[in-house]
Parts: sequence; structure tokens; C-alpha cells
Amino acid sequence: MVDGAKIERKPGVRHETAGLALGFLGVLVFGGTLPATRIALGVFNPGFITFGRATVAAAAAGLLLLVLKRRFPRQDAGALALIGLLLVFGFPILSSIAMQTVPAAHGGVVLGILPLTTSLFAALIGGERPSPLFWACGVVGAALVVLFALRDGGMQLSQGDIWLLLSCLAASLGYVVSGKLSKKMPGWEVICWALVISAPFSIVGTWLSWRPEFAAASHAEIAAFLYLGLGSMLLGFFAWNIGLAMGGIAHVSQVQLLQTFVTIAVSAVLLGEAITGETLLFAFAVVAVVAVGRWARPTQGDRSRHNEKPPA
Repeated sequence: MVDGAKIERKPGVRHETAGLALGFLGVLVFGGTLPATRIALGVFNPGFITFGRATVAAAAAGLLLLVLKRRFPRQDAGALALIGLLLVFGFPILSSIAMQTVPAAHGGVVLGILPLTTSLFAALIGGERPSPLFWACGVVGAALVVLFALRDGGMQLSQGDIWLLLSCLAASLGYVVSGKLSKKMPGWEVICWALVISAPFSIVGTWLSWRPEFAAASHAEIAAFLYLGLGSMLLGFFAWNIGLAMGGIAHVSQVQLLQTFVTIAVSAVLLGEAITGETLLFAFAVVAVVAVGRWARPTQGDRSRHNEKPPA
């Protein structure tokens, strides 16, 4: 497995290109999370999806750590537990509940503001002093998302939108905490330990949320569930974190802006969701605001950009 700190000392065209490719692969994986959740919800409930996918990912992560003989970082147990609460349980359960009532493409637009909210938490926790333009982008971006949710919901903010916004906050804070911890250890190891330390709760939750009717799941529903466990929860983080290290955080992280469009495209192909011109217009507007906000944010030694990752 690649150590991010070592790779980052070897800049060059090859590493940059490989980093961009891996970063885009991570975005592709994360972009399929909401559509896969919609498919899995055809038979599984949000509780089983949340705890079950975490259990599957924890088994793979634990095996990898065992094979590589990694020692548990006791001094970081608290931070890892918080990451588990926010990313292993928080985002999955909140987004799964949301996907029961709103289309995946709709969710992709709402979560398009995630990079900006992640930057907001990074600024607050990191003690940065962002420019007025950054704060203006935050306000405009939030207003665009709320306006889109209202127009798409008949001028009412649906419960699904509220769950999506809460999942956005959980993911944002989780990414900032994991990003800070990734300065001490490779990013892939952070998510692996977070999964392992959360495993007892994942296993118990999986057992308690199991229902006999789940055994009748179709091949597509099972595949979607495994995708969420091995892809969204684990392999996506591997590709993204290593890509950031190889190609440079500030450079590679820009491909994250494509995630909204990946979600919209996957939703149209796999779920047959109708994508309106208004949806695309709001998606472009949100992404544009996020891009300006990221540019306006201070990049002191690339320090803060290290905390920006897509949703799981």
C-alpha cells in the first residue's frame, strides 16, 4: 500500500497524471453512492444498509490491516471513533433515509455543496480567516441548494431534503477530522481503523436490523449493497486519498467538482430518472459557486485543502 507522505515528495508529470486518474476514479465511486442506495432500498431498510455496509467494509479493512501488520494508533482512538460516528454511521444512515423520498439526481445536486461546507468546517476548526468572497460563496451556494430543493418539492422543503442537509454536515465534519488525522498516517489507514473501531456496533446493528424478507433480495439489490460496502465505504477512499498524495492535493481535488454530474448521469442510466434542464442548470450553478469558493479559500501550504474529500 502506498504511503501518501512518501509519494508527495516526488512531484512530476507522471505522478500528477496518475493522481488525477485515481482522484477521478474515487469521484466515480462516490458519485454512484446515492443511486446504489436507492437500488438497495428496494428490499433493505436504512438501518441494515448503514450497519451492513459498515460490517462488510470493516471485515475487508481489518483483513488488510492484519496482512500489512499495522499497529493500532491508540493515541488517535478518540478521533477515529468520531470519524466512525460521522462517516461510517452518520452520513450513510442520514442519506439512506433521504433516498427513501427524493430522487438520487436531486440528492446529487443538494450534496453538490458538500465541498464548500467541508471548507467551512476546515476554516472554523483550523482557525483560518477566509476572505469575504469565500463566505459570500457559502451563502450563495446554500441559497441555491435551498431554492432548488423548494422548487423541486413544490415550494416546500421535504423531509428528504432535511435529511440530505444533515448528512452533508455529518460528512463535512467527518472529512475535516479524517483529513487532519491523515497528516499523521496514510489516508487509507485512517478509514480502515475507523471502520475497525466501529465494527462492534456495526455487527450488533446488522444483527438487530436484519429482517427475514431481506433474503429475497434481487441480484441488483445485493450488488448495490456490496457496492456501498466495498466501494463507497472503502475502495473509493483508497483511490481518492492516494490520488491526492500522488498528484497534489490542490490539483487533484478539483475533480471533486464533477461528482454532482456523475451522480446525475448514474441516476439516469441505472434508475431511469428524468433529468430536467432545471436540474442541470442548478447543478452547474452550485458547482460554479463551489469552484469560486474553493479558489477564494486560503491555501496556506495546501494545508486546508488536505481536508476536502467527496461523500461516502
